[in-house]
Amino acid sequence: MAKRVMSKEALEDRLVWLNRTSKVVKGGRRFGFAALVVVGDRQGVVGFGLGKAAEANIAIAKGIEAAKKNLYRIPLRRTTIPHTVSVKYEATRLILRPAAPGTGLIAGGAVRAVLEVLGVQDVLAKVIGSSNPHNVVRATFKALMELEDAASIAHRRNISLQKVFHGTYEISDASTSNAGAQ
Repeated sequence: MAKRVMSKEALEDRLVWLNRTSKVVKGGRRFGFAALVVVGDRQGVVGFGLGKAAEANIAIAKGIEAAKKNLYRIPLRRTTIPHTVSVKYEATRLILRPAAPGTGLIAGGAVRAVLEVLGVQDVLAKVIGSSNPHNVVRATFKALMELEDAASIAHRRNISLQKVFHGTYEISDASTSNAGAQ
């Protein structure tokens, strides 16, 4: 499971989407900007934020500050993710699959930006449905929040780490006696 993090030093930021909006007023058009930004340290910490302002550079700065307040530590396995994960957020479906070393980051647009600042180098990603950058980033974060490393799975199941990989479980006497009674 992902953990919330507070450290903000040595973070790299990446602009995912910059949207220009306009409002028609009596004197003409008034423009505004919305910036979707992701930040990360390339070692398992990542966050995203949305900033809005009348100028693009101010919107981006606000997005970076919002992203720094929303950081998570994601469990990684060397240069990839620990296991396959599939999620749905609104009209966006996302599939993330671990890949062999040297495969590269096979992902497009917003997913690529998030995974690059996270530090993932080998992964296969597929977006199905809506490719709206806001929804894709949120779907990517939802998928990353579902990732678990083997140690946390062993702790949650109260078994040894070796049993997680080999799948050897002892059958207790209580479960065999209940099975025979039915």
